[in-house]
Amino acid sequence: MVRAGPDVCTEEEVELLVRRFYARVREDAVLGPIFEARVHDWEAHLQQLVDFWSALLRGTSRFTGAPMPKHLAIPGLEWPMFERWLGLFAQTTAELGNPTMQALADEAAARVAGSIWRRYHAPSFPIL
Repeated sequence: MVRAGPDVCTEEEVELLVRRFYARVREDAVLGPIFEARVHDWEAHLQQLVDFWSALLRGTSRFTGAPMPKHLAIPGLEWPMFERWLGLFAQTTAELGNPTMQALADEAAARVAGSIWRRYHAPSFPIL
């Protein structure tokens, strides 16, 4: 199993992954409108995503956001949307020419998607 670390990929590769992937997402007929309705400053959002993926791939500690509440607040999410997101992600990682990064990034993306999906559909229990 590949572990996050500085020898997995460079910061430049992380930035390239994020920018290429989200360019695809923005052009996607299903995913694009979901993101466009919620992201008002794309450059700031992309920087936050670079920090997020740098943490997952390189083990850096710059990311300070809380993505789960924002994703859970999106109405109407369906699993095929996550599959589409994962497909575009895998397409992007495959093009980068770094098999180690590709394996770790695709695995992390599947974990992220699964985690959001499970939380999105988890029943709410009152705190006692």
